[in-house]
Amino acid sequence: MAVEQKTIEKVVTISARPETVFGYFTDPVKYVRWKGKRANLDPRPGGVFEVEFDKGEIARGEFVEVRRNQRVVFTWGWVGSGTCPPGTSRVEVDLAPVAGGTRLRLVHSGLPEAEVQDHAKGWEQFLSRLVEVARD
Repeated sequence: MAVEQKTIEKVVTISARPETVFGYFTDPVKYVRWKGKRANLDPRPGGVFEVEFDKGEIARGEFVEVRRNQRVVFTWGWVGSGTCPPGTSRVEVDLAPVAGGTRLRLVHSGLPEAEVQDHAKGWEQFLSRLVEVARD
């Protein structure tokens, strides 16, 4: 029996230019200012995406697409997870300039249904933090 897959979509406006926001997805030092305690990021297609969180959980994947100041796509999953291991799902982040900042659209697709609620809450929390941290 196939596991049904779900998608999460979040849109936020950030009071910063797209090039500023882009850095928060590609620079490990900036990434941990809004999400995780350690990040290993190699932002190029095939490059590693790895973030360790406060309780030791590790999200791992690889960058699929990186368009400077416009778009970042990476695979996502949890090390040691039986339901959502690394590479199971995909996160797409699109950045567009708007008056006063950047419109960020995040789509997390391919999640097993059992993972959707926790990931939706997590993205809500972390994107709220990003809105506060990533200001010009």
